[in-house]
Amino acid sequence: MLIIFLLLLMLRVGRCTDSLIFETKTVGVGDNVTLTCTRQTSELSTSLFWIRLISGDLPEFLGGTFSFDYDGVNKTPRITAKQEPGTFLLHISQTKLSDTGVYYCVKVKQLDMTFLNGTFLRIKGPEPDVTAVVQVPPSDSVRPGDPVTLQCSVLSDSEKKTCPGDHSVFWFRAGSDESHPSLIYTHGNSGDECEKSPEAHSPQKCVYNFSKNISSSDAGTYYCAVASCGEILFGNGTNLDTEVYSQKENTIIYLVCAALAISLIVIAFLVYAIVKKSCDCCNAAVTLQTNAATASDGQQIQQEESWQSRQTKRNSKGRDDLH
Repeated sequence: MLIIFLLLLMLRVGRCTDSLIFETKTVGVGDNVTLTCTRQTSELSTSLFWIRLISGDLPEFLGGTFSFDYDGVNKTPRITAKQEPGTFLLHISQTKLSDTGVYYCVKVKQLDMTFLNGTFLRIKGPEPDVTAVVQVPPSDSVRPGDPVTLQCSVLSDSEKKTCPGDHSVFWFRAGSDESHPSLIYTHGNSGDECEKSPEAHSPQKCVYNFSKNISSSDAGTYYCAVASCGEILFGNGTNLDTEVYSQKENTIIYLVCAALAISLIVIAFLVYAIVKKSCDCCNAAVTLQTNAATASDGQQIQQEESWQSRQTKRNSKGRDDLH
């Protein structure tokens, strides 16, 4: 039968009846479920098949039979396909999450294949009671050597919980040079940090703190993770890289201040040089003016002395002529 069914899949595309029945069933992990398909004994040369379609996998043959009464049973450890009066049923025991998929009952008559009914079977696993994981970043900037406390608030609803045991809380750190977060801390008894609100139907709040002295190598993003009912829920993360950027900004500020100081020194030196040069020019001009005035006075005195000498000679000559 399996060979015939696979040949039909390769040779001909199946069709659906106008009265195709499609339904959705949801069962919990470990439950038993039975799917049924109508079998008409009046149809001769007709075969019925159960197939399963799971996303990412090829169609899976689960069992087949004839339209007439037939005692053959297709059975695996958990799946059984067999006839019942007027039906062809598929029974799955101890369901697993991997059983989630679409199940079709297919009728094949010669080379004609018809989909009679389909069922989307959803296997529902245990639901965690955790409704939210909220991380609160530090209120102040962090510097290397300072103590820092990261806070993680876990909100949970005990009425929704379907699995035993308490949840576990972990802290992970993802550094800039690491591809995956690394586990750095695990909290102990989670019930010690929890408090129940007195209001009816209000969630329970658990607060977890993680404290340490931060060094430059501790920069990165810190995540609070809560494991409950086989699932892990991560918080939004807290970034402690702010101090790294602060150091860079401080370095830039120091460099700018140093450049400004050097510029002021250069400007002061240039102003001093210009003023000194101006003073030298002024002193030179004053010296020239003084020398010119001195030379002019000396020339005037020399001219006066020469005139007085000539005048004295004339007077002496006049007296000699009188005698």
